[in-house]
Amino acid sequence: MNTQYTQLISWFQSHHGVLTALSGGVDSCLVAWAARQALPKDKAIALIGDSASLKRRDFELAVKFCEENDIRYDVIHPNEIEDPNYRQNPVDRCFWCKSSLYTEMGRYRSEAYPDFVLVNGNNTSDWGDYRPGLKAADKYAARSPLAECKMNKDDIRRMAREVGLKVWDKPASPCLSSRFPYGEAITVDKLALVEKAEDLLAAEGFADARVRYFGDLAKVEVPTAQLSELKSRWSILLPQIKAFGFRDAQIDEEGLISGKLNRLIGK
Repeated sequence: MNTQYTQLISWFQSHHGVLTALSGGVDSCLVAWAARQALPKDKAIALIGDSASLKRRDFELAVKFCEENDIRYDVIHPNEIEDPNYRQNPVDRCFWCKSSLYTEMGRYRSEAYPDFVLVNGNNTSDWGDYRPGLKAADKYAARSPLAECKMNKDDIRRMAREVGLKVWDKPASPCLSSRFPYGEAITVDKLALVEKAEDLLAAEGFADARVRYFGDLAKVEVPTAQLSELKSRWSILLPQIKAFGFRDAQIDEEGLISGKLNRLIGK
């Protein structure tokens, strides 16, 4: 880890200042933290994109992380839901979502930080999945220090643990729009419905859960190790999930698989 840590700190020291897209996940948290270790507080600013697709829990975690680690932060509002290219939920939805984020970050930069670099938490593990958001990063010249230092997800969690970051083992928490099959229009109300159901599951001990939206049907994914526990409590959880607005809900017997809806691309 010492070599990777040195490389990462050196990466930031080679820049005058950075604006980090902070989502509250371990990847972007490590980036924001490393930037602060390498640069003065006013040169390492985290930008939290507050929108309907970001869980309230993740927003609050991002704010708390900055406050606990002496990181200067600001809240910006990408408003991707206003873009019909995003709202219609095409297969390149993530491109339009990230475009809204980087556009707002660029606007923030232009006001007072023209020589700062936009950075994100992308890493080499992201290269193995369908990630149109990576194209948006290229288009808007957003840099990926973790990827450029050849760090993967295991490297990131290991480093975050060894430097004492509380988020080192936080489950992956992709934006709420990833719960919708491509072509299913995204609205604020639908996003809120999914978030309520996932908050319920988290409160009941299923922190790493996905509630996939299929119209008025919810499909619930949890890690395979928790499937039996979920089934044993399903009679209690099902009425509560339906009370949020779903007609019915089902347990996905395959268990949690990140990016599962990408399988439908091309079908």
